[in-house]
Amino acid sequence: MTADDSSGPGPASGSPAIQPLRLAILEADTPQPIADEKYGGYRGVFAALLATAAEAMDPPRQLADVATITAHNIVDDVHSYPPLDEVDAILITGSRHTAYEDDPWILKLVEYARQAIETGRVRVVGVCFGHQIVGRAMGARLGRNEKGWEVAVTEVDLTDKGKAVFQLEKVRIHQMHRDAVLEFPKDSIPLGGNESCPVQAMYSPGRYITVQGHPEFTGEITSEILTNRHDAGVFTDDIYRDGMERGPIQHDGVAIAKAFLNFMKHG
Repeated sequence: MTADDSSGPGPASGSPAIQPLRLAILEADTPQPIADEKYGGYRGVFAALLATAAEAMDPPRQLADVATITAHNIVDDVHSYPPLDEVDAILITGSRHTAYEDDPWILKLVEYARQAIETGRVRVVGVCFGHQIVGRAMGARLGRNEKGWEVAVTEVDLTDKGKAVFQLEKVRIHQMHRDAVLEFPKDSIPLGGNESCPVQAMYSPGRYITVQGHPEFTGEITSEILTNRHDAGVFTDDIYRDGMERGPIQHDGVAIAKAFLNFMKHG
């Protein structure tokens, strides 16, 4: 099986089996302790989301039939990157780090993302920090959002293309960011934005798709981050209370992940 979300007939008898997509998850951080123990890194967090998305397709799939997943710690091991000719897609995760800094590993990631996009074959998915890295790789300006933190479940207004890609009229998605992409790259198609952050999702056919939010987050994951950052003095009482109230709201992570899988297959 593939990530194709159609319900047409499968390959004829005797046809060679279609191989799963080779997806490399570039882990740009480690989850908070409870989530890390539960999922085993961001590979596990995303695998859980993508498995649910595959099962929600028509007809339902098993994730193993859709994609094989490898994880790569790109923060601590700059040699962890897979050769681009050995992958079909890469997914760049979120991170507590700053995408517009010039740390060597961040510069390496920006260049790798650019090279992947320029192949015209490897599909690139960016989430939060990964969204910002793709924006930087494509020449967009990044910076601190003057409107401050955006946390927990928020609504994102979609463009007509965004509605077609995500198969939704509006997206609810977990957020956890203060940095932002400040302009859409020149080659991108805007998919969505909101008052707090106008550049929430972008797309370039056959090349990349990104979201500023976290489709992979659950209420529990967001709650742990809010609590730990509040205890550390990063979040004010108001940000913490507001985020904790909105964390349990139903969100559209599975629908977004289905769009990711379709993009990896079809572009």
